[in-house]
Amino acid sequence: MDADTLEALPAVARLTARLCEIPSPSGREGRVAAVVRDELAALGAEITEDDAGARLGAGCNNITARFAPTAEGVPVMFCAHLDTVPNLGPIEVVLEDGHLTNRHPTILGGDNKSAVATLLVAMARVLGEGRPHAGVELVFTPCEEVGLRGAALFDPSTLRARMGFVYDHTGDIGRIVGSAPTLRKVEATLVGRAAHAGIQPELGRSAITAAARAIGRMPLGRIDPETTANIGAIEGGTATNVVAERCTFTAEARSRGERALATQVTAMLDALTWAATECECDLETRVHQEFAGYRLGERDPQVTLAAAALRAIGLDPVMVPSGGGSDANALLANGFPAVNLCNGMVDVHTPDERIAVRSLETMVDVTLAILDHARAA
Repeated sequence: MDADTLEALPAVARLTARLCEIPSPSGREGRVAAVVRDELAALGAEITEDDAGARLGAGCNNITARFAPTAEGVPVMFCAHLDTVPNLGPIEVVLEDGHLTNRHPTILGGDNKSAVATLLVAMARVLGEGRPHAGVELVFTPCEEVGLRGAALFDPSTLRARMGFVYDHTGDIGRIVGSAPTLRKVEATLVGRAAHAGIQPELGRSAITAAARAIGRMPLGRIDPETTANIGAIEGGTATNVVAERCTFTAEARSRGERALATQVTAMLDALTWAATECECDLETRVHQEFAGYRLGERDPQVTLAAAALRAIGLDPVMVPSGGGSDANALLANGFPAVNLCNGMVDVHTPDERIAVRSLETMVDVTLAILDHARAA
């Protein structure tokens, strides 16, 4: 983006572009975290960190920035993650039809740097305008895209806030994520017998063939309105002239219904057991839960406050279900009331990822409205 176009953008769009152009795939958040720390220091925030970075092998810790209250009311927290899914090329932000996007065929990184920029600019507005508030804490997490791992290690007892707001979902601004799934990851290793593929293939037992048969037997994709399943990565074999002795793959199942999730995971494991038996391979499996699902109602206090703030700026709050996880899952699992709000991101995790400049400005307004209603409360 040329300097004149960038300078003409509102502050939140300029900062979003700057942050997006700093690659920060999960585990390598260090450079963008340094910029965020500098921005927070310039705002006069009290900054603390935990040891999540060392425990995860991440590029940064969970970073908490505290702004002391200037009025009575309910102190609140806002959360955004600093990591992205891997970028498969350079990131050069351009403006197209009012949207920030990447000139190159890979992600923009607006998931979740659009939220990071929103929160920083909103607090700059609060301080610059002398806007009264009941206390604000900003939490920036690493490794969200690989299982909400930063937020899972975050200790909410360190907060003074009574509730939290996460901006990390596609969809029109005004939508409130009322439910999100539990995700279980399946790791499978099939072990057969190696043999020369041209001379004695009948002596081999192909682990790749076993994996293929297992995957072919699994229910995958959209299982029902609340349940999905997917094969994520597969690796095996050594050369075309060797019957593959070993094959490993990872899969996931997620659902907003516990019974449906259990049924789906069982079906995937049954397919693996059948294929291993048919192909005379040994089988090793591991199932672990990456995050827990939740359901919120309109009477939950964080939902009530968010809805009131949205109405105050002319938006109609609508509760929606999600098939994705967010740091809200981890915060709720750790006992802290939180809610995830849609912030206008489009086609995240794809080369078509974009976000409208107007959406960024609106989310700043949403943040200010939440602070106003928290003060009134």
